[in-house]
Amino acid sequence: MQTAFPCKTFTTYDQLKIRYGVWPSDKEPYRGKMLLLSGRSEFMEKYFETIHELNRRGYSVYMFDWRGQGLSDRMLPDRRKGYVRKYDDYLKDLKQFVEEVVNPGEESGIMLLAHSMGGHIALRFFHDYPGIIEKAVLTSPLIDIAGSNWVKKTLNAMVNIAIKTGFQEQYAAKRTRDSGSSGKRFSHNRLTHDPDRFRRTKKMLQDNPDLAIEGVTFGWLDATFHSIGILSGKGYAEEITLPILIVAAGSDQVVSVQAQKAICERIPRAQIITIPSARHEILMETDSMRHLFWHAFDRFAT
Repeated sequence: MQTAFPCKTFTTYDQLKIRYGVWPSDKEPYRGKMLLLSGRSEFMEKYFETIHELNRRGYSVYMFDWRGQGLSDRMLPDRRKGYVRKYDDYLKDLKQFVEEVVNPGEESGIMLLAHSMGGHIALRFFHDYPGIIEKAVLTSPLIDIAGSNWVKKTLNAMVNIAIKTGFQEQYAAKRTRDSGSSGKRFSHNRLTHDPDRFRRTKKMLQDNPDLAIEGVTFGWLDATFHSIGILSGKGYAEEITLPILIVAAGSDQVVSVQAQKAICERIPRAQIITIPSARHEILMETDSMRHLFWHAFDRFAT
């Protein structure tokens, strides 16, 4: 079942147009509003299957493309560069979307499902704006990037040098014709074991190249490392009080599973499950792995 994607927009504090969509549910029993947040480089179309499954469960779904990706405004002349000045801008956009679109004039009553970078931003939102989201499910949340401490320290040092020398808008790695979102081959991907869902996303990007992002800039990495530092700060996670289910991917090579387990121990009402062998994009994985996710989701949500 293909889901229609409207081209509604709202305007941010710095005059960017952010694309969003709303998909009401007419299923009984009606379970309320679901705020769905994507990961880095993603776009709403990629989640049509998830939106349908949430609608079928009685949730009305609210979603938008993050600034700098999807069909929301990009911030650099080269629209394929993944860039953000700081994560505070993501937070401002999310707060505005909740206030103006999801819950205008209301204070709470929202559930949240977020993936990867979206999960990171969600955790900061829970901390800064408590009481708005009632409970949340986070798949493969970006608590820290994957890799050894040596790799992360080296990358951080490289980013610091790049920022100081004015290269914040440059790609952090050499781009090749096969390195972009629409060019990756299934055999080389770190995101899913499911070839059909992988090719489906690739076709979406081929059909509409404006959705694509090639790779991250030094500026995006700098903003990400800074926000990771905030999230890992002393006492920060301990102040997040809503019930949270973290669903980790056992074979994740993109974000750190150990960091997810560590933050779960710090958040008072958090719990974590791991789907063995799953790659980073759990919601785009094989049917058997997705079945494990939805079973855990339903138990947690009801």
